[in-house]
Amino acid sequence: MNNIDEKYRKYFLVKEMLEVKKVLAAMDPLQVFEFTKHIKHKKILLTGEGSSRIFPAKKVIYDARYHNYKEMIITEGASQSAEYNLDDYTVFIASNSGKTKEGVKLIEKLKKKKHKNIIAVVAHKSTEIINNADYGYLLVSGHEEAVAATKTVVEQALFYDILFRKSNNQKLPDLNKLGNLIEKVLRMKIPEKIVNKLVSSKMIYFSGRNNGVSEELTLKANEITRKKSDYLEGTYAVHGIEEVMSADEIIIAIDPFQEEEAKIQKTLVKGIGMTVIAISTRKTSFPTLQIPDYGEFNPYLELAMGWNLLIETALKQGIDLDHPQRARKIGNEFEQRI
Repeated sequence: MNNIDEKYRKYFLVKEMLEVKKVLAAMDPLQVFEFTKHIKHKKILLTGEGSSRIFPAKKVIYDARYHNYKEMIITEGASQSAEYNLDDYTVFIASNSGKTKEGVKLIEKLKKKKHKNIIAVVAHKSTEIINNADYGYLLVSGHEEAVAATKTVVEQALFYDILFRKSNNQKLPDLNKLGNLIEKVLRMKIPEKIVNKLVSSKMIYFSGRNNGVSEELTLKANEITRKKSDYLEGTYAVHGIEEVMSADEIIIAIDPFQEEEAKIQKTLVKGIGMTVIAISTRKTSFPTLQIPDYGEFNPYLELAMGWNLLIETALKQGIDLDHPQRARKIGNEFEQRI
């Protein structure tokens, strides 16, 4: 994709994807570090709905387990979180709009219980969630016009990533380097043969680690390509679901486990006739969209390559990227009671 060709340039969705580099350059890690002093409990809940939760929360949870962070970090949707005892949790509520009903209702319940450690991560000031939280981080990415969230997703994820890496003395990302790499991936040419495979598929599966990338791209496939999609965690693709898979479906494998590739080839490619496409820093046994290697920050590049692929697939189908028929920017907006 690019911001020169009219077929890309006319869409807010493409524009906002390509603004990620600028967003990362504008982020100030020192402002993020300030929030370490607001974390009063070692138990952490990261909540939100849809894209405000999936990748931002699950990326940092993966890192927390990998590095054995001192915090115990969990994630859940706000409505289910409201059923939990969160008295000894620091609660982060992420919402692009700051008006998400589930988040507002969770704050109301916590406030009734005298909870005093709620932190908002939102893109709009003077909104219900940030106004009623104890502390708030206002995203520098600002307002998004496109229904599918993109630049805010990356900034929300980096807010958590930087915050908890700082808390646990882990390596921090070079935001300028990461921004440049994301832009490079977004501008990579996707082979037409791969795009045509997605266009003709009746179902798109995303498989990979439970770090938010595959699951977030599953949601984006629904919003952008208007195709049915499903997330297959880990090696779930060869643990029973193959019984109902067919040759006119496709799997996008995000950084596949190398030792499992032979099984996937045998069961899905040869056994069913499915197409499997990989996104990885290495060449795999499948057709591979290869990305640069930036170590623990590769999930951001995997996400960007997925965006790139979905944009090309949607445009090939003649889809209006900015105007889905049913999806809304604020999935479930809080309405002020009069």
